[in-house]
Amino acid sequence: MPPTLASLVHHPALKLTVRAGEDLLETPVRWAHASELADPVPYMEGGELLLVTAMKLDAEDPEAMRRYVQRLTGAGVVGLGFAIGVNYEDIPDALVQAAKDGNLPLLAVPRRTPFIAISKAVSAAIAADQYRAVTAGYEAQRDLTKAALAGDGPAELLARLAAHVKGWAALYDVSGAVVVAAPEWAARRAARLTADIERLQERPAPASSVVGGGGADSDPEADDRVELQSLGAGRRVRGVLAVGTGAPLGIAERYAVHSAIALLTLTTERSRSLQAAEQRLGAAVLRMLLAGEPDHARAVAGDLYSGLLDAPFRLLIAEPAVSETESEPSGADPLQGLADAMESAASRAGEAVLVVPDGERLVVLAADGGEAVAACTAHTEVRRGTSARPLEPADGDELVVGLSAPAGPIAAVSAYKQAEQALSVAKRRGRSLVEHEELAAGSVMQLLADDAVRSFADSMLRALHEHDATGRGDLVASLRAWLSRHGQWDAAAADLGVHRHTLRYRMRRVEEILGRSLDDADVRMELWLALKATSAGV
Repeated sequence: MPPTLASLVHHPALKLTVRAGEDLLETPVRWAHASELADPVPYMEGGELLLVTAMKLDAEDPEAMRRYVQRLTGAGVVGLGFAIGVNYEDIPDALVQAAKDGNLPLLAVPRRTPFIAISKAVSAAIAADQYRAVTAGYEAQRDLTKAALAGDGPAELLARLAAHVKGWAALYDVSGAVVVAAPEWAARRAARLTADIERLQERPAPASSVVGGGGADSDPEADDRVELQSLGAGRRVRGVLAVGTGAPLGIAERYAVHSAIALLTLTTERSRSLQAAEQRLGAAVLRMLLAGEPDHARAVAGDLYSGLLDAPFRLLIAEPAVSETESEPSGADPLQGLADAMESAASRAGEAVLVVPDGERLVVLAADGGEAVAACTAHTEVRRGTSARPLEPADGDELVVGLSAPAGPIAAVSAYKQAEQALSVAKRRGRSLVEHEELAAGSVMQLLADDAVRSFADSMLRALHEHDATGRGDLVASLRAWLSRHGQWDAAAADLGVHRHTLRYRMRRVEEILGRSLDDADVRMELWLALKATSAGV
């Protein structure tokens, strides 16, 4: 620890005695400085032990000493050393009383103790403290390096880091989820920093921030100081390290934190290289599955993806949504964001997931009902609202996703086609995510929600609408009623509230205007679909 007034008083060679402020001797001393100025305050930084002979002080004037002590304490001076036997044989009572009233430690310096000896003692103590801190920092570096080389993952490294800083530590992945925390109770504290983690990840790496304690929080673990440090060698954040302590970090603790950042960054970058290799292997497995060679795919997958191919999986295809109003692309990569979210969720759950970038697309095989698929759903809902609510793309970094039904290796080709079909429907409907099962369970009428289909329907019915606009009859409504009643004249006429002969006349007019016969089943089908496509409900 740094030198204190108490350590100087107890120094055997200095022979200092205390005249005031006995209860404040544990105050650290940043430096010892001699000054005979009547007002040395402009030259003080705070934390100094001021040494004086009172050459220019009226040390016997109570009011002058009161003001003098007030100026010193206001400037952060932690103590006053008064040389006795130089200008005064002893410390005047006026200064002693002012020091007592102003809570300023006052030390008597004997004539045989030169001020330079006190300055050297303070300097030596500061140097020794810094040396101890640096030595402890190097010890922490070695200890953390051993933990990183042990191959047990980041858990042991974070446990040792928490011990070195006498606090807690947590590691977050690219999705902002807590990967590991030490001690165990820190996971709860770390989870409350999600918003701060997200803000830090929006900044280019390397980035850092400090989060104050939660004074209003009843949980005592929240009353701490948390430093957040981004991880990653590039401009993109690969993770975040959080370190919580009860006070600002000292030199040794700072060494430990910087060492942990370097080691975790190396681990992250090494993981990226392994991930790239896994991605190439995954691309080969996917190509074999889509080529109808599941046995070869299983052999190549090995232990890495064998679990994924042994159970039902979902195949999804994701693309960035295209906005007509988009002027400039955003800095974020939406496909990479989705890949990170799914891979992080799969890693936490111990699942295998196969992620393959394919040009402007992302193709993913994930376990049916697993955390990766759930993360995909959550990711798209967070970015564009719920998947059940059609939304117009707001900007260029949004995603559309098509998800297949559960499948196995033999049906991978069908699953890919299902995902493509679902993706196509998602883009037409302005949806962020569509599952193929929705298409099978829904109505064929939903497929009519297409601009080309509606354009065809409007063209087909335009002549009838123009006729009705003249007020010479209601042919469109009559046609709809007749078709809905499967050509039953009496039932359709009753629905319209007209005589059946009136309805027969209207249907003849429809045939005349359209130039097509209603006896043709294809004509009736096209007209019915055109009516459905132009109705408000589609």
